[in-house]
Amino acid sequence: MNPNHPPNAPSEPFPDPQTNRLIGMLTPTEFERWSALLERVDMPLGQILYEPGSSPKQVYFPATAMVSLLNVMESGASTEIALIGNEGFVGVYLLMGGGYPACRALVQSAGQGFRVNASALKTELARRGPAMNILLRYVQALIAQLSQNAVCTRYHSLDQQLCRRLLLGLDGVTGNVLAMTQEQMATLLGVRREGVTEAAVKLHNAGLISYTRGRITVLDREGLEQSACACYALTKNEYDRLLPSLPSLSGRLTPELTIH
Repeated sequence: MNPNHPPNAPSEPFPDPQTNRLIGMLTPTEFERWSALLERVDMPLGQILYEPGSSPKQVYFPATAMVSLLNVMESGASTEIALIGNEGFVGVYLLMGGGYPACRALVQSAGQGFRVNASALKTELARRGPAMNILLRYVQALIAQLSQNAVCTRYHSLDQQLCRRLLLGLDGVTGNVLAMTQEQMATLLGVRREGVTEAAVKLHNAGLISYTRGRITVLDREGLEQSACACYALTKNEYDRLLPSLPSLSGRLTPELTIH
């Protein structure tokens, strides 16, 4: 039995930690130090990582999972304000000095990732090294997404908002299928289900998507991008500018490093 493979780990191999773009941007020296902090975790659909006003003990770096940040109303209703995949991390409040999160973090697409103890991350950030700069660049990109989402909700049609959200979701998965119902999509967009159904029918009739209960398949990504407003491209360009994609991960990991 491999001593580095936890007994309760899934049978399929865990993704490379550097699948997460932020971890992948670390220097070899920093990555070697961070490897002692990273813990492999499954991130099942519907898992709540933290609630508003809580004091989370862990920070998450998704690899194949995607996490929604939700603004929760007094009535219990919620609306998605941002989406986090392998380009970022869940727990930016730690960098901002506020002490606790103001929103709910919910796993929207099941997958795997890595977590770091919040106190250990604070110690690491106290070094004021390149890792701090990388995480702050991500915060800037996340703020750009939040701002663009607000503009999109105010000025663009539901059809365009749906296209934008489908494209954002597609960026964080392998393949062209999103595990999501129209009801879930309506909740995330903060609209009635009937509106999402009508918009989805238009996209289906245009040959851009197909859907069954719980699954939305993108058939024509290029067409979906053309049907979306400029918000998706603006957000993606800002992420690519601040957090440039890296070459293939093949051979980049140092064999002797141990990830818990």
